[in-house]
Amino acid sequence: MTRSAETAGYQFNHTMIRIKDPKRSIQFYTEVLGMELLSEAKFESFTLYFFAYDHSGGTLTDREKKNSRFNREGVLELTHNHGTESDASFAGYASGNTEPGKGFGHIAITVPDVQAACARFEALGVPFKKRLTDGSMRHIAFILDPDGYWIEIVPQRLQLADDDE
Repeated sequence: MTRSAETAGYQFNHTMIRIKDPKRSIQFYTEVLGMELLSEAKFESFTLYFFAYDHSGGTLTDREKKNSRFNREGVLELTHNHGTESDASFAGYASGNTEPGKGFGHIAITVPDVQAACARFEALGVPFKKRLTDGSMRHIAFILDPDGYWIEIVPQRLQLADDDE
């Protein structure tokens, strides 16, 4: 389908999820998933953290990373409402996969070798929602981030059969 002239320049930029503890989440998304923190924006009652993969070979300056956050695709925005990290009675945010309010499902990360990635996640103690050995779809896995959001781990060159679409 050809896009209309009005939408020809549109691109999917980012999605946002709420987090409880930014220290845990930043560590997870940078060290476990290898994403780069592009920028953070602090406000009185909340802070926004923007993550993406750096495919520049490490050549982007901090300013270029910050300026790129709205000019690229595949950005993840984490929103931290101040105080949740130290609130013992905080019940957490709905991940979208539990009651109440099922809706949001997951984000997905492609990896060159899904088995090696899953072995690394296992060694790092990352919780799994679905391992490669579970169910009939043995080419994908789901891990959980510190807030229980599902992250699908998919091989980069997955070829779907006609009946998988």
